[in-house]
Amino acid sequence: MQGLFFEADAGPLVAIRVIVLLLGFWTAWRAGKAVAEGWADYPLVIVYTFLLAWAMQFLHHALFNGPMLNAFYYILDFVTLLVFSTAGFRYRRTNQMVNNYYWLYEKTSAFSWKDKH
Repeated sequence: MQGLFFEADAGPLVAIRVIVLLLGFWTAWRAGKAVAEGWADYPLVIVYTFLLAWAMQFLHHALFNGPMLNAFYYILDFVTLLVFSTAGFRYRRTNQMVNNYYWLYEKTSAFSWKDKH
């Protein structure tokens, strides 16, 4: 992600960077969704996002010659990916709660539910 926002882009590299960016966001969403599908708690989402942020740092380093060990870019990647993994987790957990416990809960948005009473 740092290459997309902070370095000068040229030609076909833009497409590759966008693909890597979308791949990271999609993987974060799926990681959050997978944790919810296993009925695990939210802290596991944070652990998976830490690992995914490290993998994204490696991709930036390997593909675009970005820094491998830079705390600023790691935190930037982590926070951005955490938004997507949290959204995937909450979206799936909301659907689980309102579908499995339909007599107790109703959906209030794509990411939340409430008691029917």
